[in-house]
Amino acid sequence: MNNLINLIKKGESQTVEFKKSFAEQKEILQSICAFANMKGGKILIGVSDKSEIIGADIGKNTLEKIPQKIRETFDPVVFPSLVVEEIEGKNIVVVDVSEAPEKPVFFKKDAYKRVGRANRKLSANEIRTLARKSGGEVYWDEQMCQDATLEYIDDKKVKWFLRKARKERNFDVDPETPTKDALERLKLIKQKGFTNAAVLLFAKYPQKFFLQAKIRCARFKGMDGDDYIDMKVLEGTIPELRENTIKFIMQHTKHGVFFDENRRYDRWEYPLRAFEELISNALAHREYNSPAQIQLSIFDDRIELWNPGELPEPLTPEDLKRKHRSIPRNRLTAENLFLIKYIEQWGRGTNRVIKSLLDHNLPEPVFQNLSGGFEVIVHGPGKEFEEEIEKEKYHILDINERQKRAIKYVKEKGAITRREYTDINDVSSKTAYLELNDLLGKKIFTLQGKGRATRYSLIR
Repeated sequence: MNNLINLIKKGESQTVEFKKSFAEQKEILQSICAFANMKGGKILIGVSDKSEIIGADIGKNTLEKIPQKIRETFDPVVFPSLVVEEIEGKNIVVVDVSEAPEKPVFFKKDAYKRVGRANRKLSANEIRTLARKSGGEVYWDEQMCQDATLEYIDDKKVKWFLRKARKERNFDVDPETPTKDALERLKLIKQKGFTNAAVLLFAKYPQKFFLQAKIRCARFKGMDGDDYIDMKVLEGTIPELRENTIKFIMQHTKHGVFFDENRRYDRWEYPLRAFEELISNALAHREYNSPAQIQLSIFDDRIELWNPGELPEPLTPEDLKRKHRSIPRNRLTAENLFLIKYIEQWGRGTNRVIKSLLDHNLPEPVFQNLSGGFEVIVHGPGKEFEEEIEKEKYHILDINERQKRAIKYVKEKGAITRREYTDINDVSSKTAYLELNDLLGKKIFTLQGKGRATRYSLIR
């Protein structure tokens, strides 16, 4: 905070701009453009040009309007970070703009640069010179996908995306917009060709073009990975890969079913929201030029997720545990995943993962560059989770000692009959019938067979 106060005291400069409020939106966007075309800079919203701290009025969705406008009106899109700081009880929004890797950056039809404390429109000659110096880097996902035509694009997937983007980010494109027009609005068509990002997001079968765009999932025995119980290689678009990977995790991790007087509720061994974030990041930021696949490995005590491509410089694994900037490897893909709220683009995703794990009483994840890729290791609760399930479930359901004895018997033998219940508890057949039915009603036991062959087993 002291650094910010000192910055305000020094006043506006080549790298610092003050704005009273978000009402000066056009000027804010021009400054972002100017800083991106130079060496970067900061815009402080809620501060007057005389260095007076006024405070910014931050309404609902206010912080989302700036990135949305950038996406709609900037070419190429830049990714400033927006952070709210409190000074003297007033909110100041700090917009931190990095120098753009690809220049010139245009706001609408014009490009700007910073000259002293003002923004100036670039001349045609300055634009040509800046482009020549920049070298015009083209990201992999912005390149044209050879042989990809409209017939390979799934109209239903595009409509689903537009509906979700409208719901999550108020993206103003009608879901019934013709597919080609929609992809143009999403900047996924260039020079009448489909980008690699368009194929990853909307193709009927993306792996026809990119064999590496898969996720290899395995559930290993024990904790060493010498043999596996189940293995699947998942295919599909990025949203389909994300959804099916979560399903695989749910299939191969534990969850407890609890009851109280009014409802049933579930608790998973791992917080699924954290893995939605991690999988989205892996799909958005992987190195698609690599022939390797994303790998998800589930063990008794942990889950490991590895994707091709180390963290882009200057990010380090340690940076991901504190405030940091987002540096997308696949910029066009990231922009579109932002629209459906799969990623945020502000460098807060890993911080949310850490918080989710800590809230679940799990340790912080391990982040590391490994074998030319990036790996996340999430350690689970182990056997403690099973013990917690049993203890809480039976406490809530208020079952007697005979019923607990029967549950233990079923765990060892696999099932129990009414006759076996009477034998191990020394009770009448009627009592056995009533108490077994009670366990059925509480959804602990389920029935197998009929008549004399009826057996009771645990619900899985």
